[in-house]
This record gives sequence, C-alpha cells and structure tokens, in this order.
Amino acid sequence: MGEAYVITLFLFVLFLFLGTGVWVGLALIGVAYVGMELFGPASGQTGDRMATILWSASSSWTLTALPLFIWMGEILFRTRLSQDMFRGLSPWMSKLPGGLVHTNIVGCTVFAAVSGSSAATLTTVGKMSIPELRKREYPEHMVIGTLAGAATLGLMIPPSLTLIVYGVTINESIIKLFFAGILPGLVLASMFMAYVAIYSFVGGDWKPLQDRVMSFGEKLKNSRFLIPVICLIAVVIGSMFAGVATATEAAAIGVIGALVLAALQGSLNWGSFTESLMGATRTSAMIALILAGAAFLSLAMGFTGLPRGLADLIAQLELSRFELLMVLLVFYIILGCFLDGISSVVLTMAVVEPMVREAGIDMIWFGIFIVVVVEMAQITPPIGFNLFVLQGMTDHEMGYIAKAAIPMFLIMVLMVFVLILFPDIATWLPENVRQGPV
Repeated sequence: MGEAYVITLFLFVLFLFLGTGVWVGLALIGVAYVGMELFGPASGQTGDRMATILWSASSSWTLTALPLFIWMGEILFRTRLSQDMFRGLSPWMSKLPGGLVHTNIVGCTVFAAVSGSSAATLTTVGKMSIPELRKREYPEHMVIGTLAGAATLGLMIPPSLTLIVYGVTINESIIKLFFAGILPGLVLASMFMAYVAIYSFVGGDWKPLQDRVMSFGEKLKNSRFLIPVICLIAVVIGSMFAGVATATEAAAIGVIGALVLAALQGSLNWGSFTESLMGATRTSAMIALILAGAAFLSLAMGFTGLPRGLADLIAQLELSRFELLMVLLVFYIILGCFLDGISSVVLTMAVVEPMVREAGIDMIWFGIFIVVVVEMAQITPPIGFNLFVLQGMTDHEMGYIAKAAIPMFLIMVLMVFVLILFPDIATWLPENVRQGPV
C-alpha cells in the first residue's frame, strides 16, 4: 500500500471529523477505527482491539501525575498568587532595563514551575500585570507580546503537561524530561528578558511612568510575598531532584502544598475546592481521551506499515540530522496552526519517533525540541490558544495580538537553533543528576 495513499486517506478522514466539530480525541478514535477496518489483520475484531488499547492507554500509572499537576495549577489559579507575585517581583524588576515588563516574564517563569499549563500561567499572571503595566503606560504591544510568549514557558518548565504526555507516548522517564526542561526554560526566559531590555533602549514609544524608588529594606519586605510559592516549587521540584519522590508522588505533594497555601491565604473554601477539582477533571479527561485516541491510531497505523515506511523513506533521502530537524520544525509550525500542542505531539509521534531514533537523535533532547516548537503553536494564528485567552482579557483584535507576539515567536525559532548548537542545555541535567524512581 503506497504511503501517499494511506496518508491522504487518514488526513481526509481526520479533517472530516474535525471539520464537523467532533472532539479531537473522538476524531482520532474514528480515524483509527476506519484504518483498522481497512488495513487490520482480521475483520470483526476492531471493537475488541479498540477496547483493549483504550483501556491500557488510559490506565498508565505514569499518567497519574497528569491530573494531580493539573489540579495543583487549578488550586493556585484561585488564590491571590498573581497579586503576591507582582508585589514581590516589581520592586526588583523596576530598575532593570525594560522595567516592570520583566514581571510578565519572571512571573510566568515562576508560575510555570507550579502549574504546567500555558493557559493557567497566562491567565494568572496576566490578570494582575496587564492593569498594572497599562497604568504605568508601558507600550501595549510589549505588554501583550511578552505575556503571550512568556506564558508558553508553562509547557517547558516542570511540571510540564506536554512533557508528561510526550514521556507517556514514547515510554520515556518523566523525571528525566522534567530535568531536561529546566535549563532550556531558563535560557528562553532570559532571551525574552534580553529582548525587552534591548527594546527599552531602541523603542521610540518606550516612555513609562516611573514608580517611587523603594529602599532595600522595603524591597526585602515585599519579597515575603514570594516565599510561599518559592517554598512550593522547592518542595515539588526538589523532591524529584533529590530522588526521593517519583513524578506522581511529587504531584501529590504539590496538591497538598497548594491546598495549604490556598488555606493560609484564605482563598480555600468549598466552592473554590470543587471548582478546582472539576476544572482539573475536565482538563484531565480531555487529555486522556486524546492520548487514548492517539494510542489506537498508532496501532492502526502500525498495521499499514506507514511509520516504518516513512522512516525508511527519510533514511533513503539521506538527510543530515540538521536537515531532518529543519523539516520537522517547519512541519510542526504548520501543524500548530491547526492543532493544540498536546494533540500535535500524540498525533505525530507514531510516525516521527521511528525516524528520529533512526537518525540517532536523543529522545530526551528531542522532547525539549518538540516542546519549543509546540510553544510556537500557542501564539500562532489561526488557533493559537494564548492569543484567544489574551483576546478575552484585553479586547484587542486577534490580528493586533498576533502581531505583538511575532518577536516572541522569532525568539523561540532562535531557541531551536541554540538547542541544536548546544544540546547539553537539555541533556546535562538528566545525565548528571541523581535519578530516583520514574
């Protein structure tokens, strides 16, 4: 069976389902069912095979960390964390080149370390920083653009939901992937901050109002608002770093810590507790359905021989590693215009994984590469999710928000080349840090 024919058939059925408004997970299951009926080894067994693969994909113990980290983020989203972060960070950021716009980036970096979700990071930091930065007359496009870009750090800095999904999909250590995401996440945040600093010198519209200068003692006093979230980050990431907790156990610790933090802030009540629990349940169920559908689709594609055939085709082209990565970069940028990040990962891994392994590319490093490219999808029209969230928060036109995010998109492209030139950024920590249980 020719690869072109099989690809065309699968894509036609997939976009047919998606075009009718079917959920992504159900669309993947539908495509897989059609593929099994057409190419499976025996007719009449598709239902049994589907039930088996959906159950096994949904009952993975490693996947248990996912709903717990999501719940932790949902709890913190309902606290006063955004206000406290701004009060704690702004005195230290105000004198940097670029001023308080850095609170967008640093705030997103901090919250990403306890959330794992780009949308939660964007909403939590944005609901406080946007009014404060507007009040001080910072350029609107910088406020919007940096927030859109920096919020994507929630996909990379652990605990990252995308890295959990990637690890489950390719059966790789979640903790190793978490460690691999730390340094690249900090490097990307630094690149965002460098751009803000440079623009503050060359931008003609950079004329913010100056805040009152605080004494060193006042800065330290305001920094106390950062202590709870820093302690939570230290406990969650530190427990995995020290090798005393698995990713799932660290997630459970994080949930308990988030509940304690919410209780101490007075924002924990029965209503916020049930809202956070139901929000986490909805998000977890959506991701689990996508993963189950992707697992069934991988089985169906295996019977067609498509993954192996494409891997062999790539091998015959004799592309270098760099050329292969450039092809995949363009491929994922285009795919990200139409699918969210997690869907892009699980939908393509069955085909991409064999060719990446065949090229001798480290799968831990490739996970970080994938996350950087998927981050671009969050701010790429027409369905960049961060753009929609910002549109709801700011009432700007989609075109304005997308234009403001273009510099962040280009910085992420630059980050891809930094990763290629210096792969140790992603591989040094997981190779040199003591490993506990997965």
